[in-house]
Amino acid sequence: MASPSPLAGLRVVEVGQAVAGPLAGVILADLGAEVIKVEKPDGGDDARLWGPPFIDDTALSFHAYNRGKRGVTLDLKTPADVAQLKALVKDADILIQNLRPGVVEALGIGPQDMLAANPRLIFCSIWAFGYTGPLRLAPGFDPLLQAYGGMLSVTGGPDDPPTFAGAAINDKATGMWCVIGALAALRQRDATGLGCVVDTSLFESAVAWVETPLNAYLATGKTPVRHGTGSANLVPYQTFETADRPICVAAGNQRLWVKLARAMGHPEWAEDVRFRTGRDRTANRADLVAAIRPVLRQQPRAYWMETLGRAGVPCAPVNDIAELAATPQLAAVDLLRQVPGSDLRVVGLPISFNGERPRPRTAAPTLGQDNAALLNKA
Repeated sequence: MASPSPLAGLRVVEVGQAVAGPLAGVILADLGAEVIKVEKPDGGDDARLWGPPFIDDTALSFHAYNRGKRGVTLDLKTPADVAQLKALVKDADILIQNLRPGVVEALGIGPQDMLAANPRLIFCSIWAFGYTGPLRLAPGFDPLLQAYGGMLSVTGGPDDPPTFAGAAINDKATGMWCVIGALAALRQRDATGLGCVVDTSLFESAVAWVETPLNAYLATGKTPVRHGTGSANLVPYQTFETADRPICVAAGNQRLWVKLARAMGHPEWAEDVRFRTGRDRTANRADLVAAIRPVLRQQPRAYWMETLGRAGVPCAPVNDIAELAATPQLAAVDLLRQVPGSDLRVVGLPISFNGERPRPRTAAPTLGQDNAALLNKA
């Protein structure tokens, strides 16, 4: 069956590098758009070297974030190649760029220049800290934004050192916000006939991730504390050790709490004045967690998965990546995609259309592979 291509007919020019810009581009490419990746002639996107692992001397992550794209090289410091870019943009629907603020204007490829060349263009910029403000020129790698954006302060246990998330969540969120903005702007263009400028940044994404603790601080004036794997508002709602492997338990409401207490052999907990309501359990978190821990350690994970599952208590094993890769559920949802022309499998888009998931149409481009086809030079 053919891959769903809801964006077929759209042309996207990506002047992107690293993760956020290329991720926005690969989402659009998997959805059927023609995406032309523009790289510098000397080495291309720095992410080509972000390994190991390497596949054909190119970092695996580059293959994953740039599949399905065409590729050209342009030296945007030269007027001739800027003219080449503007020629590509004249027939484009979307331009994605994640250069530093001020750079695009200095090169003559900022939104005013590009919208003059194509008034229907959706000009999407991905910034580090935003296109304005005192940090607009600061570098913006994902860990920096996890630190500056407050994420490290709410991740991990109370006595842990500042802890990063295991994934580049700001890069990925910003790439997705860019796509959301671009698609919304296309819908607006349907009504107005005109393009527009879409701005997002890693900083804004970082703040969006800590929305709940930031809102709580703004409402109460109290700085949130860390609860390890636990929730600030729900207890018990965290991981616990069993006799062998850890398990995650999510008794997210009163009914589930009563079921959990009974399944663990302690129905009296549900009537204990310290634990009777959600507010009580949150206020007496330390006492409740201390009561649960030794009970769960009495049996292995498989026992508790079966026992809690039978009782209707939401729970999950804490899988490592190898265990995740082997889960029947991952196979069932068919999320892994084969990259054409290779043995490489990568995680596809987490969305389906009429039960069909988009597939990569081609492998990632070699450096400058489409210069002859797309540019007025060999």
